[in-house]
Amino acid sequence: MPDSVEGARSSFLDRILPSRQRGNVPDQIYALLLRALGLTIPVLFFFIVLRIGQSAWPAIQTFGLGFITSSEWNPVLREFGALPFIYGTVLSSLLALVIAVPLSVGLAIFLTELAPRWLAGPIGFATELLAAIPSVVYGLWGIFVLVPWLRFTVQEPLSRRFGDTIPFFEGPAYGFSMLSGAVILSIMIIPFISAVTREVLTAVPREQREAALALGATRWEMTWQVALPYALPGIIGGAILGLGRALGETMAITMVIGNRPDIAASLFAPGYTMASVLANEFAEATGELYLSALMEIALLLFGITIVVNAFAQILVWRVAQRGGR
Repeated sequence: MPDSVEGARSSFLDRILPSRQRGNVPDQIYALLLRALGLTIPVLFFFIVLRIGQSAWPAIQTFGLGFITSSEWNPVLREFGALPFIYGTVLSSLLALVIAVPLSVGLAIFLTELAPRWLAGPIGFATELLAAIPSVVYGLWGIFVLVPWLRFTVQEPLSRRFGDTIPFFEGPAYGFSMLSGAVILSIMIIPFISAVTREVLTAVPREQREAALALGATRWEMTWQVALPYALPGIIGGAILGLGRALGETMAITMVIGNRPDIAASLFAPGYTMASVLANEFAEATGELYLSALMEIALLLFGITIVVNAFAQILVWRVAQRGGR
């Protein structure tokens, strides 16, 4: 009987622990504890998806795919369509990338290739501090500083000069607009894209840099023709990681985008995002269908964010693996 118990115990450990972790009892307990802690993440992920999916199911059954393609959002008439929020989320995030990526990559190149060590350290630290500023602080700064400046310095001149010919600049300058949301998002994602870009540029093998310089390349040619092509998948991964951060941002963009569920070509028109509608309307939502529609928006946002971040992590991991060879 003791032999059978010992055999069952050994068989169990063989299945859940690698051979190198099978030793004395404290080592086994430690390994089992770490594995249990590691498994809590996918279990937690599963229960989050399950709970949101259950809450969103009435809206999924009622509206089907029409929920994604409809632009009508009228809680009084129980008509719900997520298209304006999807449009606002995607457009504001892509505009933020257009603004943030050149600034972030240029900053990373300067810090890794050109800046002396005494200057690179403080600038890199200051850039990373931007990520530590609370979102609501960005929102307050946007309300009192960014929005008035954009309205009177950027939006009104462009609207007067190009509003009749370019659809992106037509209409009155409200200040609270898609452009304001995109600008504040770009400031918030610069630290993330810059940090990843610096890491992948650092991972470029030193031998490749020295070989390019030895062949007569200038510092700029070495950076442009050797370092950047090698690090390009990681830079793209960093940009997509910033996109994932922008997609899920809530408070700052809620305070400056205008929060109007319309689809407009003009960047000066107010917009709405998926995160913003959840923050604004969830507390006041009445009725099962209204709550379910908001939960379906949360499920869509959750899925988009997971896919985008996973893709970004894969690209960054590929560059890290190449640099480690």
